[in-house]
Amino acid sequence: MSAYSMLSERIAMAKELIKRAESLSRSKKGGIEGGAKLCSKLKSELKFLQKIESGKVAIKESHLQSTNLTHLKAIVESAENLEEVVSVLRVFGYTDSLGEKQTLVVDVVANGGHTWVKAIGRKAEALHNIWLGRGQYGDKSIIEQAEDFLQASRQQPVQYSNPHIVFAFYNSVSSPMADKLKDMGISVRGDIVAVNSLLNHPEEYLLSESESDDEGQELLQVTRVDLDNVLARVAFPTEIKVDVCRRVNLDITTLITYVSAMSYGGCHFIFKEKVLTEQAEQERKERVLPQLEAFMKDKELFACESAVKDFQSILDTLGGPGERERAAVLIKRINVVPDQPSERALKLVASSKINSRSLTIFGTGDTLKAITMTANSGFVRAANNQGVKFSVFIHQPRALTESKEALAVPLPKARTNDSAH
Repeated sequence: MSAYSMLSERIAMAKELIKRAESLSRSKKGGIEGGAKLCSKLKSELKFLQKIESGKVAIKESHLQSTNLTHLKAIVESAENLEEVVSVLRVFGYTDSLGEKQTLVVDVVANGGHTWVKAIGRKAEALHNIWLGRGQYGDKSIIEQAEDFLQASRQQPVQYSNPHIVFAFYNSVSSPMADKLKDMGISVRGDIVAVNSLLNHPEEYLLSESESDDEGQELLQVTRVDLDNVLARVAFPTEIKVDVCRRVNLDITTLITYVSAMSYGGCHFIFKEKVLTEQAEQERKERVLPQLEAFMKDKELFACESAVKDFQSILDTLGGPGERERAAVLIKRINVVPDQPSERALKLVASSKINSRSLTIFGTGDTLKAITMTANSGFVRAANNQGVKFSVFIHQPRALTESKEALAVPLPKARTNDSAH
């Protein structure tokens, strides 16, 4: 293929990938974190290729072959083939085995955070040669990168489970490398190709003793990738086993939302308080209770003593008869446990968003290894900013409103019917 044909092909590919990346970003309500960054990278590639096309940059085949498009295409294709994609090109911080602070870019975070994907566009021959020490100085082998991913994932649990790692190969992978990755606990997606021994003058290719020590005896058998011999074609794992956390810790905001009259149809009012009118409008658009019930289903419910005591106090002051009745039923379903905030929760520095009550509630959930249900997103963000990431299920808040209905203005029937649940 001529350089000009290759250029036209690359430009067409870049334009198509931009459309697909933009569509991907729109596929999730609120967008996909990093989606704009992915689109920006693709547009930069297109801009560079168009400069070559216009003659502003001299055309070189090396420029066209070394383009980032292959890797970016692999990211887009991976994201399109996975469920519940939450982010792309996500940067995670972690501490390496020497205690040094490092960062790692995960190409696609999917399955609600439980799956990390590295998308690899490089050719199987190049990857295999780097692994055998035949790459350029400074090249990091896929196996070394896999070790980094494992190290980082252990420090970024999602709902108390380490993310599952998938290496997705879009230009094949050699069978010894695939086997090594599987032994490390990493799933492989892509064509797995055979390798042949180099029988002619193998001594020219042998690694030195120091180079081969860490890689194991199998590397002493010098091999070359045989692209024509595809041993297996492996798709993305469809059912990645995730240890679903079955424990739920209820924050005061969730207890209130669960029993609020607003959550049971009392949202067709204009209240005296602006915040309640806004919540009612939100409730008419999107009900919260079904979301809470779906998440709580088949799970063990917990709440700490402080949360229940304060909830009861708020209920005694502001709750209506229906809200109090629902609260009594809910409390019977909950395991009420002593306050037991975790060590890392106690290390948080108090601020306008981090008070002792929230610290106790979220910290107890952390100790119980439970997911804390909450409408208090401010605390979650503030704790995250201090490096403490809690496992949470965040929902919209609903206040106790039954006693406020008498002074509220009912919505006209037509508007009520238009926005009925």
